[in-house]
Amino acid sequence: MTELAVLPRHPAPTDLRPRLGHRVQPSPPAHWRESLRMVERYLPFTRRLVHADATVQLAGEPFTSLHIIKVGAVKTVALSASGREQVVGLLLPGEWVGFDCIATGVQACDAYAMDTCEIWSLRYDAMLRVAVAVPTILQAVCMAMSAQLARDRDWRFSICTLPADARVADFVLTWVHALSARDLRTDQITLRLTRAEIGSYLGMTLETVSRSFSRLNRCGLIRFEDKGRRYFAIPSVDALTEYVRNIVDPAERKTLQ
Repeated sequence: MTELAVLPRHPAPTDLRPRLGHRVQPSPPAHWRESLRMVERYLPFTRRLVHADATVQLAGEPFTSLHIIKVGAVKTVALSASGREQVVGLLLPGEWVGFDCIATGVQACDAYAMDTCEIWSLRYDAMLRVAVAVPTILQAVCMAMSAQLARDRDWRFSICTLPADARVADFVLTWVHALSARDLRTDQITLRLTRAEIGSYLGMTLETVSRSFSRLNRCGLIRFEDKGRRYFAIPSVDALTEYVRNIVDPAERKTLQ
């Protein structure tokens, strides 16, 4: 698809304050909308349509541009020394691909579209030049970077502290909150990752992920709506939230039977 250059055209907004929340029941993040607004108003960028499984960036190539997701979802994948692929990031509209490349000047991970995506790409050096005249651009980018760092912290916390079933429940709950914050459908969730990829992201085996989903389903915390188990509903977000909270707080711990 031919890339279309878009030029800046609007004055800067003044309120870029983030909205923060508890890791188990977060408030909708406002920063993602500001990121898109700031790019569209002030920065020259190119937009492209990327279909499912196509690459957004490739590891090892020189870093020149950051990418922001307008529509769709992107996964980032790193390759271990042994050649094993590891899913290291899941990104939704308003989130950025490439923050981890700034320090080295080399693209650190492969990034793939999980469904049909609209990606806006902007040169990093051009962003820095414009930010000199419009400091709120840098503020918005730093806010988005901070939000992604906080999410990665919570992800590591989950891997280090939660048992398998609660880890999967927390993963589902985090995804639902992220979709809800973007006014996307949450009554029926589509798993755009394989069980193996979810296990890679959560530090679990494929078999453990499958068993955890089955137990959550038997307990009524999720409900699969197709035989392939790629579509499921959450009968009560509050119940799923309470389950994860009880695991996080040992004083109130409850277990699935």
